[in-house]
Amino acid sequence: FFIKYFIKNLDMSISIYTFVNLKTSYNMKNITIIIEHSNNFYWAYAENVEGISAGGETVQEAKNGIFEAIALQKELGNFLYNNYQLTYKYDTESLLQYFKGIISNPAFERLTGINQKLIHQYAVGLKKPRTAQRQKIQEGLHKLGAELLSIQL
Repeated sequence: FFIKYFIKNLDMSISIYTFVNLKTSYNMKNITIIIEHSNNFYWAYAENVEGISAGGETVQEAKNGIFEAIALQKELGNFLYNNYQLTYKYDTESLLQYFKGIISNPAFERLTGINQKLIHQYAVGLKKPRTAQRQKIQEGLHKLGAELLSIQL
């Protein structure tokens, strides 16, 4: 079981990829998980596979629920994929809320060049970022990810 995170822009939203069971890179099913935030609750559901959905008070609870839903669908014989890739699609607000305990607004400012007050407005839904701003967020996270992947201890 191997998990590696890559951050990529897809359909104008920010996505995080999770690769699961990577024994072969062909015949892999891509399952797109949409994560939405509503009234202090996160919903996650598969855009392209029926029967996979979950919710929770945090993104992590919703994501854990997705793995439980996949396990249940496997038990029921409804999930036939051995090799699959989960793609988590976030809107910018949900992504910033999810990472706010890990990456502060000043840190996002250093990563992206976007003023931390504007980052805060994106995170709480007061403003929606333009395509260029989402691109800056994505590039900043890619740069951080590449730096972290290059570390050896």
